[in-house]
Amino acid sequence: MKPFHALPASLLLASIFAPAAAEPSDPARRLDPVVTTATPSATPLADIPMSVSVIGADALRLTDAYLGAEDVTDLLTGVDAAVANGTQVAFQIRGIGAVDHQALTPTAAAVYADGVYLATNVQTGLMLYDLERIEVLKGPQGTLYGRNASGGAINFISVRPGEGQSRYVRAGYGNLGRVDLGGAYGTAPGNGLSYRLAGRYLSRDAALDNTAGPVDAGGVRDEFGLRLGLLWENAGGGELLVRTHYEEENGVNAAPRNDSLALGNHEIAVAGDGLQDTDNAFYGASAEYSRALGRWEFASLTAFEGYGQQYGFDFDGAVALFGNPGLNANLAYDRAFRQYSQEFRLQTDWSGGHTLVGLSASADDFSQTYTIWCGVLDQDTLLGTCPYVGAGSRAGPAPVSPGTAMSLVTDINQSRTALAAFTHNEFDLTERLTATLGLRVTDERIEGHGGGRHVFDDGIVGYNNVGGLGLAFGSNAIDETRLSGNAALSYDMGPGMAYASVSDSYKSGGFNGEVQNNATHFASEGLFDAESVTAYELGYKARATDTLSWSLAAFWQDYDAPQARIFVNFPLPDGSSITSNSLSNLDAATVHGAEGEVTWQPASGLTLNAGLTLLDTGIDQVTDIGGNAAKFDGNPLPFAPDVSATLGGRYAFAMTRGVDASLAAHAKYRGDYYLDPEGLETRMQAGFTTLQAEAVFTFTDTGLSLTVWGRNLTDEDYALSGYGFIGYNTFRSDPRTYGVRLDYSF
Repeated sequence: MKPFHALPASLLLASIFAPAAAEPSDPARRLDPVVTTATPSATPLADIPMSVSVIGADALRLTDAYLGAEDVTDLLTGVDAAVANGTQVAFQIRGIGAVDHQALTPTAAAVYADGVYLATNVQTGLMLYDLERIEVLKGPQGTLYGRNASGGAINFISVRPGEGQSRYVRAGYGNLGRVDLGGAYGTAPGNGLSYRLAGRYLSRDAALDNTAGPVDAGGVRDEFGLRLGLLWENAGGGELLVRTHYEEENGVNAAPRNDSLALGNHEIAVAGDGLQDTDNAFYGASAEYSRALGRWEFASLTAFEGYGQQYGFDFDGAVALFGNPGLNANLAYDRAFRQYSQEFRLQTDWSGGHTLVGLSASADDFSQTYTIWCGVLDQDTLLGTCPYVGAGSRAGPAPVSPGTAMSLVTDINQSRTALAAFTHNEFDLTERLTATLGLRVTDERIEGHGGGRHVFDDGIVGYNNVGGLGLAFGSNAIDETRLSGNAALSYDMGPGMAYASVSDSYKSGGFNGEVQNNATHFASEGLFDAESVTAYELGYKARATDTLSWSLAAFWQDYDAPQARIFVNFPLPDGSSITSNSLSNLDAATVHGAEGEVTWQPASGLTLNAGLTLLDTGIDQVTDIGGNAAKFDGNPLPFAPDVSATLGGRYAFAMTRGVDASLAAHAKYRGDYYLDPEGLETRMQAGFTTLQAEAVFTFTDTGLSLTVWGRNLTDEDYALSGYGFIGYNTFRSDPRTYGVRLDYSF
C-alpha cells in the first residue's frame, strides 16, 4: 500500500484521491482520476479506509446552474440539507445532524471552504463559483484537520492560481428572469508568482407564488461574489497561497408556507407587513504556507472569516389563515460574526508508515438581535401596529407596564475558544495489512449572555418573566474537554481493498439563541449538551479498471444525546407548564445501513454513475421530555430517508466538424422523511425524484460553448425544513428552472 499523505495545502480530507487507472488501450474510455491538492504522490481512492465521495470537474458543470451549496446534495446519496431562513443550511450525512435554524452552533457535518472551517450554518449556504471539486467525508471526523464533527465533513475547493490555469467569461439567462454572469482570469508573471480573480453575479425574480400579498415574498435573488488568490511558490523556501473573498446577498428571503392553508404547488400566502430586503455580507482571508523541514513537511493555515446579516419575513401565515390582522408575527434578524483560526501540521513518511501531528486554535464571536412584531414596525421605537401573537403570555404574571405588550426583542452574545491537538498514523503491519490510528483532544469554552424583553405600547421596556421564574436575562459558560479518535484495519486483496473501521467524534453543546422566556434560559436546564457519534464500518473498494470502479460499505452508528429542535414543557411553580420550541437533547438514537457507488464507462465518451444509500434510523427515548417520552421513542431521525439513490451519465461526442457536444442528466430519489423528531405523518415529506440535465455545444476553434440546462425538471414541490408556530410552517423548494449560458474560454 502506498504511504498515506495528508494534504499540505488543505485542512480537509487530507487523504482523499480519486481512483488510479491502468493505461487503457483506448484512451477515450479511460476513467480519469480526480486528484486533490498537490501532493508528493497520488493515492488511489480505493486505498483509503473510509467512505468518501468526490464531485469532480464533469459533475461540477451541473452545479453551474445551482444557487447555493445545499444544491450539491442532488448529486450525493446519504447526504441531504435542511434549509431555513433563506440560505441557512444544516447538512445531514447518514441521518446525523440537528435540523435547526439558529446560528450559534456548529453543524454536525463540518463545512469547509478551501480548508477553512465555517463555524455557523449561516455560512454553510455559500455561493458556488469557480470550483475545482467538492469532497465529502461520511462519518465522524476530527483527527486530520480543522474541527471535530459528529456527522462528517464537506470541503468546497476552488481553482488554484498557477501555470496553465483556465480563464473564462460566461453569461446566462433563464426563466423567472434569471441573469447569471461570471468569469475567472489569472496568469503567472514569473518568479514563481501567479494570481487568479474569479467572480459571479446572480439575480432572479420570485420563485414561489404569493397568493395573499406582495410578489417578492416568494423569494428574490440578487447576489455576487469575488475571490482573489495569490500564489508564491518561492516564499522563504516554501509555498505561500493567500486567498480573500467577499460575497453579498441583497434579495428577499422567501417566506414559509403555513400547511393549514389550501395552496397549490410552489404557492405561499403571507401578508406584506413582514417583507424585508436582505442585507448579508460574507468576507474572509486565509494564508496557507508549506515547506520541507528536513524529513518533515510543515504546513500552516491562518484564516479569518466574518459576516454581517440583516433579514426577516412574515413567518406564521396567520393573516391568511384566520383573516385577522392581529394574529400575525413578523421577524427580523440582525447578526454579526467574526472567526479567527490557526492550524499547524507536521507530517513525515518513515519505514513502515506515516505520521501526522497537528495543533489548531480558533476563536469566534457572535451577536444577534431578534425582533418579533405585528403589523408595521416603527424602526425607532420597535413598536408594531398590533401585538404579535403570544406577546401577552411572555410578559410575565406581573408586567412592568399596565399597557399592552407589543414587540419582542431578544439579544444574545456568544464567544467560543477551542484548542486541539491531533494525530493521524498509518502502520504497515505486513505487505498487505495496514493499521490506521488517529486521536484528538479538544478543549473548548463557550460563553453566552443576553436578555429577552418586550416593548409595551406606552414605550416601557421590560424583561420577559414567563411563569414568574425570574427575569429573562443572564449569562453562563460551558467548559468541556473531549478525547475522540478513529482506528481502522485495511487489507489489500489485489483487485480491491477490504477495511473495518471505528470512529468517534462529537458536536458541541451550547445556548439557545432566540426567544428567552425567563431566567431559566441561561441556567443549566436551558442549555443543550454535546452530542456524540461512534461509527462502525465495513467496506470494500474495488481497484478501478479502465472502465469500472465501485465500492460498498455497511455501517452502524451509535448516536448519543442527539441534538434536536423540539417542543419542551417547562414546569411552573403553580403546577402548570409552558411550552417552548428550543434546541435540546434526546436520549440516544441508532443508525445502520449500507451504501454503494459505481462508475462505469461502457463506451468511448459515455460515463454512467449510480449510488444507493439504505438507512434505518430510530430514536431511543426513555427520559420524559416534551411531556411524553413516547412522543419520540422509536421514531426515525429527521431528514433521514430510508432510501436515497442517484443515477446519472454524460455522453461526449463530436457533433460535426468543429463542434463537440455533451449530454448529461442526473436524477436523485429521496424516500419519505420527517421534518422533526416527533414522527407525525402531517410533518412528513413524501418521497420524490428530482432531475437535472444539460446539453453543451463547444465550438472548438473559437473557445465558445453554449449550454442549455434544467433543474428540478420533474417540478417537485417539497419541504426544505419546517417549524411549528400557528399551525406548521415549511420552507419550500424552487419550481422547475431552466436556461441557457454562453461561455468563452481563453
